[in-house]
Amino acid sequence: MVNRPARIYREWKGPAYTRREYIKGVPDPKIQQFDMGNPAGDFDVEVSLVARERAQVTHNALEAARVAANRYLTKTVGRQNYHLKIRVYPHHVLRENPLATGAGADRVQEGMRLAFGKPIGTAARVREGQRVVTVRIDPENFEHAKEALRRAGMKFPFPFTIVVDKGEELVQD
Repeated sequence: MVNRPARIYREWKGPAYTRREYIKGVPDPKIQQFDMGNPAGDFDVEVSLVARERAQVTHNALEAARVAANRYLTKTVGRQNYHLKIRVYPHHVLRENPLATGAGADRVQEGMRLAFGKPIGTAARVREGQRVVTVRIDPENFEHAKEALRRAGMKFPFPFTIVVDKGEELVQD
């Protein structure tokens, strides 16, 4: 099945639907790695991407953001010179009521009868002001961290800001 536009799943609607033990056929999230780079490294600066609105972020968007940021940081500063952490997990199960198309669809389709929907993916629910991605890095590579977070933020369906959590005095512009 084709991925639908992310704007369909961006809004919070109703309570979280997370009880996988009662839900059959929930696909695994695409994002499997949440820590990249050098998690044991000692870095002086910590920069985060912060959501300015509450939204739902699909597992596809999280994976796309992770790949974009990780690829940029690996190419520019090297794998041992940063630690990238995705700080949200896609717990919320997304549902879709499949509609039949083509010839004779009106005879097999149920329409809105029993329209609860089947699980099609997962999403992370992000609150306003929540840190979504964090990069720990040395002060000389601060601009690269900001660019990596900007690239990651372009994959998300909400406006964002980039804030310095630690080491602000080391990176005065």
